[in-house]
Amino acid sequence: MYSPRVIALVAFIGSVNAQVAGYGQCGGSGYSGSTTCTSGFYCTSQNPWYYQCIPGTATTSATSTSKATVTTTTITSSSTSTSTTLKTTTTAQTATKTSTSTGAATCTGTFSAISASDFVAKLHPGWNLGNTLDATPNEGSWNNAPVAASTFSAVQKAGFKSVRIPDSWIWADVTASGANLTMIEEKFYRLWYQVGTKLACKSSLVAFEPINEPPCNTATDAAEINKLNKIFLQAINDAGGFNPQRVVTLVGGGEDSVKTSQWFVAPTGFSNPYAIQFHYYSPYDFIFSAWGKTIWGSDTDKAAVTTDFTLIRNNFTNIPILIGEYDASPTNTEPAARWKYTDHLIRTALGLNFACVLWDNGLDHLDRNAGTWRDPNSISMITKSTASTANSLPDSTEDSSATSQWSSAYIFHQYGTSVVAQSLPFIFNGNTLTSISDSTGSTLTSGTDYSVSGANITFSASYLSKKLSATTAPGVIANLTLTFSGGRSSPVVQIVQWKPPTLSSTTAIASSVSGSDLSIPITWGGLPTVAAVKALTTSGVYLVDTWTVYLGPLQQARATYSSQYNWDSSHVIITSSAISSVISAGVSTVFTFEFYPRVAGGVNAVNFTLTV
Repeated sequence: MYSPRVIALVAFIGSVNAQVAGYGQCGGSGYSGSTTCTSGFYCTSQNPWYYQCIPGTATTSATSTSKATVTTTTITSSSTSTSTTLKTTTTAQTATKTSTSTGAATCTGTFSAISASDFVAKLHPGWNLGNTLDATPNEGSWNNAPVAASTFSAVQKAGFKSVRIPDSWIWADVTASGANLTMIEEKFYRLWYQVGTKLACKSSLVAFEPINEPPCNTATDAAEINKLNKIFLQAINDAGGFNPQRVVTLVGGGEDSVKTSQWFVAPTGFSNPYAIQFHYYSPYDFIFSAWGKTIWGSDTDKAAVTTDFTLIRNNFTNIPILIGEYDASPTNTEPAARWKYTDHLIRTALGLNFACVLWDNGLDHLDRNAGTWRDPNSISMITKSTASTANSLPDSTEDSSATSQWSSAYIFHQYGTSVVAQSLPFIFNGNTLTSISDSTGSTLTSGTDYSVSGANITFSASYLSKKLSATTAPGVIANLTLTFSGGRSSPVVQIVQWKPPTLSSTTAIASSVSGSDLSIPITWGGLPTVAAVKALTTSGVYLVDTWTVYLGPLQQARATYSSQYNWDSSHVIITSSAISSVISAGVSTVFTFEFYPRVAGGVNAVNFTLTV
């Protein structure tokens, strides 16, 4: 059910060639492509901006050369009206966007109309193709190979019921200094007319969204985005076919819940059933690993998500709503915190009748080359949970004032120490533990290998000694899958032997490595993941974000993932931006790379100094 959508978009993108395919663009203001249609089609003007190849043979009896006046105020807006005079060949048409074009697509067959509320209900759970179609210079340039049918097969097999295919139109930034709103509006209409024409006869399984996360800072910006929503609806309706009945998801500024609640006004005069879409990446510091935020799950944390969702629902009580993007990525979030977040977000959203569409950019959830999921437990909760599902989850640190962090997603054993029994606190949510199996498929024996007492699962020293010793090589030793009597969560607990990693070098001169990222070879000492990075000048000043002094001990002076630091399979990375900050500060800076487990006193950390 997904492949036809992708094929249709690919066919649209590839329709400009020596001969324009049927229903493709063959002329119009600013158009520079071919004006010759493929056999059986001829080029005719639909409006001054868009000429189209339609079936049949060209006739000249009703054609005359004239000047058409295009007035942007045919769509209501608070902006000042402007007029542009274009020379065009037209067949008794008006150049307004208020009535159906004479060349609108005609479809054979039937269209199974569906309400927006039913459509949104059927969307969940959904999956995003990520930035695949945003990539430059071509589709395979960022993170992934060009999308293949096997990708959608893997998504469908995992239990997802819909796919969102975003393509960001950066040129349509209404907030940009000197933005040419007339150009943006005209181009917006022309593009959506072309998309609407190409997909006019697709079934009700296909919905349209006008624009992805349009920048918005003010009420004036929001009014222009409201206008773009209306231009979008006008264009697809003018394109004809089944489009006037098609479900659309309309957007507010940035697809942000607060700006949408404040400023979104639905267009009038169209028959399309519509839903409102917003995106959710909050709290920013946890989702994007900023400022050392690696914990989540307190009552305050949960209340913030619930409040955000409830506010937008209360502002649009009778309108279907979907979360078009959300994510807590296994790439950079700690598993126990991530599972608590995912569980709460999904169940809260479903309780408010939101559909949820997971963001997945290729390095997050689905390994598209292997066709495997990096965090099956998150996917299970996303695809199978309901609002009332009681999932059993590993517990973890939730206190923002803590000086160390523990997590029941791991059994950590420090290299050089004796093996002892370990207890993992769990959030059972009314369920009971039914089994534990290891990486080989063998089932652990209750009472011998492990026991359950209250909220704790205790692994015996005798069992752990089969996997660990004081001298076991550091790394992930085994994966244990826990199964419970209820819920949709089967978390994997990893047994990890750890010691501090080592770097191939510990210092560099900032000016000699500036201009690009600095990749430092590392020998991992356990999990091949950076938990956080502290950036402190030798004079004791925070290199970036000095306000983090007001945060807890695990967050003070910490940098932000991707902005100041990164890592790959064999390196830790200080970004070019961070190096520039050191040079600008004029003071040598120590970057402390911290790893899981985050223990007090810098025991599981290494330092790298950039000197000036």
